[in-house]
Amino acid sequence: MTMVNDRPVDGFTAARRAMIDSQLRVSGVNEEAVLTAINGVAREAHVPAEAQALAYIDRAVPLGEGRFLAAPLFYGRMLSEAGARADDRILVVDGGSGYLPALARKFSDAVDVIDPAAATCGTGTGGYTLLLIDGAIEELPAGLASRLADDGRVVTGLVERGVTRLACGRKAGGNVALLTLAEMGIPLLPEFARPKGWSF
Repeated sequence: MTMVNDRPVDGFTAARRAMIDSQLRVSGVNEEAVLTAINGVAREAHVPAEAQALAYIDRAVPLGEGRFLAAPLFYGRMLSEAGARADDRILVVDGGSGYLPALARKFSDAVDVIDPAAATCGTGTGGYTLLLIDGAIEELPAGLASRLADDGRVVTGLVERGVTRLACGRKAGGNVALLTLAEMGIPLLPEFARPKGWSF
């Protein structure tokens, strides 16, 4: 155990600071609001007990049943691109850890959470100004896009031809177009796979 300002710092707290300095800052995530939010949420609390020692590594951590907590850089870049504000109504598609919803609540009190299965079934309450998807999708279902207010933003992982990238978009004229930003490892959300069609 080390001491900071005469207060004891446990191993996880030190690991969180090291993650911010050696993984996020060096990769261009420098917005103080984003770093403060990430510093304020314990990743080890969002993985199984047997995986807590891996919580701050620079890759995805298995949660079991095919779910993962994505690498820290994914969340840092996502929040940087999202530009979340206190007046945002945020909808989070949770990848299974609860970590992204906890981060979103550092920016706004108006955060709703749904799982991937619910996100791909029909439509729901609309008017959200920000949609965050915790994983890589092949396509954004129309029903989920319909929950965004006009000019609402979305940040997600996107998989194209087997490569995952961070992507963002904005709703205009009832449609959402996604722009890819950076290639990075992002766990896939199988519920968002594009329906397979016939090919010849």
